[in-house]
Amino acid sequence: MQKQIKSALISVFYKDNLENIVKKLGEQGVTIYSTGGTQKFIEDLGVKCVAVEDLTAYPSILGGRVKTLHPKVFGGILARRDNPQDLEQLKEYQIPEIDLVIVDLYPFEETVKSTTVEQTIIEKIDIGGVSLIRAAGKNYKDVVIVASKDQYADLEKVLTDNNGATTIEDRRGFAAKAFEVCAHYDVAISQYFLNNEPGVNFQLSVPEGQVNRYGENPHQRGVFYGNLDEVFNKLHGKELSFNNLVDVDAACQLIQEFEETTFAVIKHTNVCGIASRATLKEAWEAALAGDKESAFGGVLVTNKVIDKTTAASISEIFFEILIAPGFDADALTVLQAKKNRILLEQKQPVKSKYMFKNVLNGVLLQDSDNGSYKEWTEAGARPATPAEKSDLEFANIVCKHLKSNAIALVKDKQLIGKGCGQTSRIDALRHAIEKAGQFSFDLKGAAMASDAFFPFNDCVSIAHEHGIIAVIQPGGSMRDNDSIEFCKTHDMVMVMTGMRHFRH
Repeated sequence: MQKQIKSALISVFYKDNLENIVKKLGEQGVTIYSTGGTQKFIEDLGVKCVAVEDLTAYPSILGGRVKTLHPKVFGGILARRDNPQDLEQLKEYQIPEIDLVIVDLYPFEETVKSTTVEQTIIEKIDIGGVSLIRAAGKNYKDVVIVASKDQYADLEKVLTDNNGATTIEDRRGFAAKAFEVCAHYDVAISQYFLNNEPGVNFQLSVPEGQVNRYGENPHQRGVFYGNLDEVFNKLHGKELSFNNLVDVDAACQLIQEFEETTFAVIKHTNVCGIASRATLKEAWEAALAGDKESAFGGVLVTNKVIDKTTAASISEIFFEILIAPGFDADALTVLQAKKNRILLEQKQPVKSKYMFKNVLNGVLLQDSDNGSYKEWTEAGARPATPAEKSDLEFANIVCKHLKSNAIALVKDKQLIGKGCGQTSRIDALRHAIEKAGQFSFDLKGAAMASDAFFPFNDCVSIAHEHGIIAVIQPGGSMRDNDSIEFCKTHDMVMVMTGMRHFRH
């Protein structure tokens, strides 16, 4: 059923893009009620406006904390137009019907980002606005609620196309969006008071949902909630898919662990090639050499600006995405030659305090694995040499970003073999050794990292057979001593970090 908008209450923080709506309401003869700065904005447009104070016979009090919280306002919003008793009470108490409510809440989140002064933040907790939204949303059968400046364009279209009349579908749609606004606002306030620590209830509200073409597979729906523009400038290519986003996150999480010039190749969230070198082109070539087959169609990431020489070398293979902190102009010209390549300029690190996943009928939440051991314990036959220490540190970082069970084999700061997602640690090692052999790497003098302890000495024994001389692992097995004694007997370095990095 269509309903004509005959009266409106407008009380907003931001006036951007509101001008056309106000003028349209004025042209359609709608009675407008407003307060403070919004009232002045409306009147400056030459549109008549009734002050809420004149309606309620009360001034704005308590420094503006109480303006619209009054029965003459909420009665006009909540009255059921098909309820004779409600209409009789409106008449008895001289309360006008209000058909449209436009509210834009105080910018609480923006204030939290801009200051640490608690009193300033507290004053940006909107009370009246949220109450108006809830009241109008509850009575959506009779009232239109616009709860955010992001909905101004939708309202303007309705006013223009239907000459101020709305359908029940229109009103319900606006109400649904309005309650989303309230929910997000309340979560932001709650998280502030909780100091962004987990509360009794799992709370998360991320705005700006973007529908993906599909999810992991074409028969699944996919949506990304978040603001990619805060993290990247997208310089070229098609839209990022669900799977692209997952891989891009994995790539960014990995590369930010390195300071020296490093290049990495990601495939299905696992790193298949990574190296640190003196120049970017050398780092790229060494990373690619680690697994040329898996690099096909992969996600590439580096922590240095892409130059033309490196761009030309990269362009020789097919890849989906390239992420870098910057691109030289002539490098962009080379890389943009193929239209579907996605080029992302990363503006800031990708860091999150928590990570979570849905399991069973609930949600698991944990701290993100931002941990790094404070010091390690030398437990093998001898201390690590500077070169061995460098490779062990490199291997440990790489292993941290592989799916468990995981083994990383590194030589001269280059990943030369890896096993990941295996059901046993020894299978992960066998897979890593096989990968190294596939691309003709010599394992003699290499370092090995394990994401968790060795339950037996079989892994260090096999490693020794293939020439691996240094091992880094967290320790913690009841039979740690078996592996330690093997390393001592066979002149191998064994380093214990005390920090496990499972990645399920």
